[in-house]
Order: sequence, then structure tokens, then C-alpha cells
Amino acid sequence: MFIPGHVSPDPLGDDDLCFVFRKNALLVHNREGDTRVPARGEPGGLHPSSRQHYIGRIGDRHCYAADAGPDAPAPEGMEWHDLRSLFSRLDETSFGVAGRAVQIVQWDLTHRYCGRCGTATEPHPSERSRVCPGCGMVHYPRLAPAVMALVRRGDELLLARSPHFPEGMFSALAGFVEPGESLEQTLAREVREEVGIEITNVRYFGSQPWPFPNSLMIGFVADYAGGRIVLQPEEIEAADWFTIDRLPRLPHRISIARRLIDAAVREIEASRAASCRS
Repeated sequence: MFIPGHVSPDPLGDDDLCFVFRKNALLVHNREGDTRVPARGEPGGLHPSSRQHYIGRIGDRHCYAADAGPDAPAPEGMEWHDLRSLFSRLDETSFGVAGRAVQIVQWDLTHRYCGRCGTATEPHPSERSRVCPGCGMVHYPRLAPAVMALVRRGDELLLARSPHFPEGMFSALAGFVEPGESLEQTLAREVREEVGIEITNVRYFGSQPWPFPNSLMIGFVADYAGGRIVLQPEEIEAADWFTIDRLPRLPHRISIARRLIDAAVREIEASRAASCRS
């Protein structure tokens, strides 16, 4: 289990885990199917970096995030990998920590100077923020809330695909919250804009931090209230109602989208079984 933290322990340990990035690519061991992040005592864990961030611990192993620079080579036996390519190769805990780590590293790199007055910022000693000594503005890691809606019409699920999805993959609808909106208002707007459907009976499902980029995905289930599918062409290239007996290719199981769909499938299957028994 991961326990987040901000203040680095003393002393540092050779077994500490180092989430080192070159831009958005993570440094990992990749030998014979064993994909893992390096420890501090290994060559990759000592990768040159002037900016390291303590982010917490996994069990009794402390975790650090670091930037290696845009041209850093990978040590022998290690490789740089985009996080999306590590979905099924890193264990779920390490992948989640890597998502936190890359957001902290990128935030730190892009907030070295105050956006209001241009003064060089300084790290806050007791919280995750950078403070401007010139005008006093405090810069926190940015986070973009996004909602995801799985719309049900009886035993059917409304699934859609964006042009950037892998071939054949469909998922629940999603979109970012705009200023002045509640989550419920965002859900209704996004579904209406993307597929022309009206929804009702919105139920919260769960949330997941999502580093692509800097997002918090907040999942809901909603019921169909009316309308016919009309695609927003610049956002959605296909959408349809699917029964659980003919589902298309779905997102990876590590994503909240897949967990949302799987939960709906189990609920429909349980309802069908109960109907058969009665």
C-alpha cells in the first residue's frame, strides 16, 4: 500500500524507489519480462538529478520522483518508457505512484518562476507548493477534474470511441469540468454535446487520479432520459448502445472506465439471474 508524504526521511536508503523521468518517460528495468523502477542503490536510482521530490512510501520503501533532463541516456539494462506503455507491465501500486510522480515532476519544472510577476519561486518547507518571494503567490500542483458517464438504457450501455483510441476500442463518455460547473452539470453537458443524449438518475461510482495529463477522473452511472445518438464529429467518431453479450474492445482493467463498465455488467448479470430464479 502506498502512503503519501512530503518530508523526506533521514537517512536515505539504498532500497528507496526512484521514479526518474526523461520528459514523460519513466526509467525502468526491463529484463526477461521483469519491469520495475530502480532502487536508489542501483545505477538508475543514482541518475543525475538536481531536483528530487519525496512522495511517500510503498510498505517500508520510500519513494522519490526526479527529473533526469531531456537528453539523459538510460543506464545499461534499463529503458525509458512512456507511462501508457506500462499499463500492464508495472504492478498497479507502482503504476499509480508513477502517475503521481510524473505530475509532481512536471509541475515543479513548469513553476520555477511566478506566473504573475516572473520572480523565481521557492519550495515551501512543509507542503507541496512553490512560493513566490516577490509577490507572495503560492503555486500548487495543478489538477484538472474530469467526469466520466456510463449511460444505461435498461440492459444496454452507451459506449463511444474517440479518434485517438486504439483501434476498435470503445469506452464511457468523459470530459473536463468547466469553470462554474457542478459535476452533475458537466455530466449532462458532455453527454448532450458528444452524443445528443439526455440523462437522469446520476449515481456516483468512484474516482481515479489519471496523469494524462494532471487529471482526476470522477466516474458516474446515469440512466437514459431521451434523445437519439448524434455524434460530435471532432470528439466522437462512433457511438452505440451495446448489450453485455456483444461488448466491443474495452479499456484496460487498470482504468476507472473499465471498472465502471465491469461493475455495470455484473449488475446486469445479477439482475438477469434473479429474474430467471423468480
